[in-house]
Amino acid sequence: MKKRRFSGESGLSVLSSGVAVIAGLVVGLIILLITDASQAFPAFRSILTFGLQSSRNFGEVLFFATPIILTGLSVGFAYKTGLFNIGASGQFTFGAYVAIYIGVEATFLPPAIRIIASLLGAMLAGALWAAIPGLLKAYRNVHEVISCIMTNWIGIFLVNWLILNTIFDAMRNSTRHVPVDANMPGWGLGAFFQGDALRPSSVNSGIIVAIVAAILVYIILEKTKFGYELKACGFNQNAAKYAGINEKRNIIFSMMISGALAGLAGALHFLSGAGITMNVANVLAPQGFTGISVALLGLNNPIGIIFAGILIAYLHLGGFQMQLFGFVPEIIEIVIAVIIYFCAFVLLIKLFFANRAKRAPLPDPPVSAGPPPGEGMDPPPDER
Repeated sequence: MKKRRFSGESGLSVLSSGVAVIAGLVVGLIILLITDASQAFPAFRSILTFGLQSSRNFGEVLFFATPIILTGLSVGFAYKTGLFNIGASGQFTFGAYVAIYIGVEATFLPPAIRIIASLLGAMLAGALWAAIPGLLKAYRNVHEVISCIMTNWIGIFLVNWLILNTIFDAMRNSTRHVPVDANMPGWGLGAFFQGDALRPSSVNSGIIVAIVAAILVYIILEKTKFGYELKACGFNQNAAKYAGINEKRNIIFSMMISGALAGLAGALHFLSGAGITMNVANVLAPQGFTGISVALLGLNNPIGIIFAGILIAYLHLGGFQMQLFGFVPEIIEIVIAVIIYFCAFVLLIKLFFANRAKRAPLPDPPVSAGPPPGEGMDPPPDER
């Protein structure tokens, strides 16, 4: 086997992701220096250290990471099957609405059953909303990016209308609060990550659900026949069809599974017990677009997406603390956006390192001592 400069694909992937994050942080530091050089380094230090200053801070990182891990899985799963699900925001919103509706209205159900029903309802809502671009892609060859952008905005307006006519709280211009017994159980995680703080962290069992979902997605894609067929359609639909794989069915299933993951993200975000409600506003859910960055940084690998989601959440929460050093929120958003945009170049960085590895000189093969000249050869015809 030919030896390369890097040991393997996984090492190259980790290196390219690390370079993207470091480059984004460097650009962020430059922006801070231009804005206010005297406070740039303390503010930058808060980005790097806030999440580890206490166990409660890290618990908040895990809380923030829960929905974006799942939206990252949504985007990454679709990408593995040859699709680009940019509609995770709309699927997230639909899943969140259904979860809140069941949590508020289905008071006749026992608490545990109501939580399970909310999660399953959110997944079903996200899957059905994602089935629309899936059907258009499979039967009319409409590019999923175009149809997902359209369903994002249609979903926002439709959910706003549904909220106004069902579970609207006019005093807050949002949905009504979900009862305490309909939220995700804490399983002691909030107290475990409380540390010396006066109140526990917001982290709950949702982070466990997100990690289990990532593991299940990995098993489906890498260890099952169904996952193999999905990836085969992603690599080459014509070849998959020639091999007897129903490519139309797999396109629809892929989008529906992707949408179910985004819908589950919406449920876990609003059933977290942190008092979050869904506002009636014509604004797309940012978790859906952050999931794109998480998927790119994690190189669309379900296990890598777990760590990428935690890293993005860590940087976000650290960035919020820069307001203490006099930086306005707009500067904070610029710094975080620069980091996210650099994460989008992970694949280009990976390709750069791969090309360098291909151009690297390979070691000369070892020279083995052969038999003396003439030995082992047939004698000339006149000497036989």
